[in-house]
Amino acid sequence: MPLTDLQHLLIQVADLDATVDWYVDVLGLQEGPHPDFGFPVRWLYLGGKDVLHLTEGGAAVSAQRQQYVGQQSQAVQGTGVVDHVAFGATGLDATIARLKDKGVAFTERRADLVAAYQLFLLDPNGVKVELNFPASEAAGRTAEVMRKDLT
Repeated sequence: MPLTDLQHLLIQVADLDATVDWYVDVLGLQEGPHPDFGFPVRWLYLGGKDVLHLTEGGAAVSAQRQQYVGQQSQAVQGTGVVDHVAFGATGLDATIARLKDKGVAFTERRADLVAAYQLFLLDPNGVKVELNFPASEAAGRTAEVMRKDLT
């Protein structure tokens, strides 16, 4: 299961516009394109790479967002707002076999719009980890959660 790179952090926020403005104005990140997940999300870029994903958090977010992201916290302040850390990876089948062998629970998701097949798992501290594999490695697989099936 070779990890290839650190991809992004997802932060749940109370005020999406104000948070975007802060990261752009104070730290110099640039807002850029993002897929339509069916719920509010904004991606911020550093050097042409999306490194910070922002979405609305709290208790009043849509059921679709809760289901797709697998929301665990309703926090919108403090360190509880970090929803997950994402890594690029290769070797989907070998990774699934390794996780099963080690007794590590995971869920599979298909992000149709970003050509990625995703595994989500929790580290020993309950931190959600997202592994993004090229969609080409997932031929014939059906994920538990498919973006296209969410309404």
